[in-house]
Amino acid sequence: MTALLRQQGYEEERLRRAAELLPCREVQAGVLLSLMGQPQQYSYPSLFIYGHRASGKSHVMHVLLKELELPHATVSCVECVSAALLFEQVLLSFFGCEAASLLPRSPSLSDFVRIYRQQCSQSPAKQTRYIVMEKAELLRDTDANLLPALLRLQELVEDNITVILLSEIAWDKFRPNTGCFEPLLLHFPDYSKGELQQILSQDRHPSYSAEFYSSYINILLGVFYSVCRDLRELRHLAALNFSKFCEPLAEGKVKETDTHKLWRNIEPHLKKAMQTVYLREVSSVQWEQMQQMEEKETGALRGLSAHTHVELPYYSKFLLIAAYLASYNPARTDKRFFVKHHGKIRKTNFLKKNEKTSNHLLGPKPFPLDRLLAIFYSVVDSRVAPTASIFSQISSLVTLQLLTQVSHDDQLDAPKYKCAVSMDFICAISRTVNFDIVKYLYDFL
Repeated sequence: MTALLRQQGYEEERLRRAAELLPCREVQAGVLLSLMGQPQQYSYPSLFIYGHRASGKSHVMHVLLKELELPHATVSCVECVSAALLFEQVLLSFFGCEAASLLPRSPSLSDFVRIYRQQCSQSPAKQTRYIVMEKAELLRDTDANLLPALLRLQELVEDNITVILLSEIAWDKFRPNTGCFEPLLLHFPDYSKGELQQILSQDRHPSYSAEFYSSYINILLGVFYSVCRDLRELRHLAALNFSKFCEPLAEGKVKETDTHKLWRNIEPHLKKAMQTVYLREVSSVQWEQMQQMEEKETGALRGLSAHTHVELPYYSKFLLIAAYLASYNPARTDKRFFVKHHGKIRKTNFLKKNEKTSNHLLGPKPFPLDRLLAIFYSVVDSRVAPTASIFSQISSLVTLQLLTQVSHDDQLDAPKYKCAVSMDFICAISRTVNFDIVKYLYDFL
């Protein structure tokens, strides 16, 4: 492990400690060290490190700079929303508060370069200084001259300084159209399944053996690896579900070696957690409390996503409501529900004697587009022009599989659809727009 982090100019003990903190990233750390070179020598002006989220870019950079005690300034482009904050952060990290206070109220790039040169003449760099820009893709939205200037900052300030950009996108999509100095590129690939197993197994609980926690991580990756390879998300899921995995062991029902029984106990919980990967609908404590309440009240496992609804545009919600009403109400009832002055219709005459079967039991029925739009214009609480936006939202609902097109694609004059959502789902959608859909359903008369 240490052999991959050999570099002249650094102590062997520091390199060994850094290697221990970088499991499965020794190769990338070794390449990065070779690009950085010896601390007293001039380094390359700019490096561009890219890779997917949670692939170890920031961690490797932070460990190397900290363990090797290299002068550096870490700048988050999310926090530094303006160039002034970026300049202030760099000067503060390298030269202290006095240098940062020399910046004018709205500093330009030339002001920053001038003050940096002044401070360099007073305290020249004994080692290479590093500016680490996290979330560097946000620099594309700043002033057009900022990114090209950072890439050749070493030339502008005449100092031994290197700018390192950390990004989730490739350089081909990052490069300015006007051209700029080309940085050296270093790619961080995603962790493999074996590497994730090795890293997550290091977080084992002290009360259990390493083999037991490793078997748990193996089960966890068997469920989640196909849908999630984000190390931070997997680490969160591992900590969230480990107590449930250990329940049979704590109750004395199984032994640590009974992997099959432990798998049967945790499988439904992992499948339920898979419905909420990345969503963070609730906190970890709330998740555990909901699990306990569900087991006490019903004894059945329900996914968290059953209590939520899909976020749709405002008019798309009314289009979906109109589609549900058109699917589950007979066409002859539209006059009663959606015409204000329909006259007096007695309920006894309105209902057919032989009509006893619920439409919800029979399933959704197809309806033409003109009926959908007629109901939509009746239920929506504002005047809406029949623009292309409305028709595009209908196509979006079909793409989301909330509506199903039952007519042929070449039938353009009168396409037919069916609503493909459940009663609970449409009730949740209706509540978000304060629409009582039950009053408009034929089965609930």
